[in-house]
Amino acid sequence: MEEDRIYSELKRYFGFTSFRPLQKEIVTAVLGGHDVVVLMPTGGGKSICYQLPAMMMDGVTIVISPLISLMKDQVDNLIASGIPAAAYNSTISFSELNAIERRCRNKEIRLLYMSPETALSLKDSWLSHIPIALFAIDEAHCISQWGPDFRPEYSRLAQLREAFPHVPLLGLTATADKVTRKDIIRQLKMRDPSVFIASFHRPNLHLSVVKGLKKREKDQMIHTFLALHPHQSGIIYCLSRNTTDKVAAMLRLMGHSAAAYHAGMLPDERQQVQEAFVNDRISIVCATVAFGMGIDKSNVRWVIHYNMPSSLEAYYQEIGRSGRDGLPAETILFYSYSDVVQWGKMAAQSSQRDMLTKRLESMQQYAEASICRTRILLNYFGEPYDGHCGHCDVCRSQPQEFDGTIVAQKLFSAIVRTGEKYGLFPIIDVLMGRYSPVVKRDRLDTIRTFGVGRDCTWSQWQDYALQLLQMGYLEIVYDESNRLVVTGMGRRVLLGGEKVRLVILQQKEEEKVVRQRRRKQALPVMPGWEASLEEDLTLFQHLKTLRMQLARAKKVPPYVIFSDKVLHDISRLQPTSLEAFGQLPGVGEYKCSHYGSDFVQLVCEYKEGCKG
Repeated sequence: MEEDRIYSELKRYFGFTSFRPLQKEIVTAVLGGHDVVVLMPTGGGKSICYQLPAMMMDGVTIVISPLISLMKDQVDNLIASGIPAAAYNSTISFSELNAIERRCRNKEIRLLYMSPETALSLKDSWLSHIPIALFAIDEAHCISQWGPDFRPEYSRLAQLREAFPHVPLLGLTATADKVTRKDIIRQLKMRDPSVFIASFHRPNLHLSVVKGLKKREKDQMIHTFLALHPHQSGIIYCLSRNTTDKVAAMLRLMGHSAAAYHAGMLPDERQQVQEAFVNDRISIVCATVAFGMGIDKSNVRWVIHYNMPSSLEAYYQEIGRSGRDGLPAETILFYSYSDVVQWGKMAAQSSQRDMLTKRLESMQQYAEASICRTRILLNYFGEPYDGHCGHCDVCRSQPQEFDGTIVAQKLFSAIVRTGEKYGLFPIIDVLMGRYSPVVKRDRLDTIRTFGVGRDCTWSQWQDYALQLLQMGYLEIVYDESNRLVVTGMGRRVLLGGEKVRLVILQQKEEEKVVRQRRRKQALPVMPGWEASLEEDLTLFQHLKTLRMQLARAKKVPPYVIFSDKVLHDISRLQPTSLEAFGQLPGVGEYKCSHYGSDFVQLVCEYKEGCKG
């Protein structure tokens, strides 16, 4: 009986008839009153793991969330699905806060979102007088100093266990290695928790890495990519504030609707950019890594990393902001020597040097990989995988190798003959015979290797150096002007004749990355649906327009009304009755009753117009 109710409530509120992997097991454990830890990738469906139990338990579920914008986004989605929810934070008036407190006492609110500071400040006041069914702690990795987004205020959340010893705790995160998971359990004082680790495999994300491009080449590749993906929502992550401003300005000159987002902007400016992006008034945000954590936008179709992230945890979290609706999404990572140097210097100056350096090395290994990138990601997060994913650039085009011994010897010789005192760029100048200011100043044109590398381009030398660095033949001394040093392995190649194999740099790699992919997904034909498995893109645009009109009237983001995936399903299957519309995945009772007639009417009018 309990299982039947779980499925009926899932369809009623969320419009689904089946669960994603592990969701049902997690919901069952939560309903059983157990402490639970959930590690599930971004877009994997963490929210349902506490939102569905909240509708089935007697009392209020308190959701601890780190950002006000994230709370608003979640609450908007819940209210749009007919679920009584609210956020309790500083943006709300005193009278509204009192009203929320009263509604909680009367069990009129089922999910209440608040920050960790707010929950702790209220634990001995009115929170202690309302029936609390569950504490759901979102972004739980913030509790651990080993996590990538440690927040001191999270570290005091164990006080909730002390104040409410009989209320179960649910910790959810998309970013936690084994050390961080253990720390979450310890810090929250969980009692024999059930731990669920979902698969990190996101087959709808197409993974690509492009190495060694200069700024002009990056910008041209982005321009080409956007020409093939018009009017799609996307995020470009940059390492510095200055870069976000420049990239956004460049995109606007190209005619794209883009804006920058970084900590140097006023809070109101950042909020305006975020709201414009969420509401589809702008298509592209160029941002530092802080952006994206506070939104639940389901129709982000691509993510580009203009600079390499500092860790695979950060990278995976950021690419996970695309394709949350399960539809195909593109991810491109630009990887360069200068990014390695900059992150290495930051790690060398940090009190957590060893940990940051190890994470940086893992990020480099991913970027330099000549094996399936999905395999590297999954194994990093403790999920064994030895196959070929078919949706990364390595699997789509196996790299070609060559005997790179002579190339390596030229590079190592230039480094050694210049006294191992220089970084990569002066060394490339020496190899290519360029009279740069450093070459002229230090008379580096007099050494024997000057000009011996003219047979390779600048990009090729940078790429080969990155490969040799990754394989352990070179080291960067970050705290000594980033000078390059040939390791013992490298000297054996230089002097002992050991062989090295390198991957050929694909000069036209960007052409493969930006190639359009059109996937036709066969969907079951349900009663009341007319079989139209070839999607009608004109109808899809009409559906988007209707969604935008409804969203503006409701003052919510368009994807809160329906996700892109639902609109694609409508345009393919073209339901002509409310009954058929209500059977669409993602259409619950509330949304069917409130929006179904508008969409069905549009489909019927469109089909009639096509006949005429």
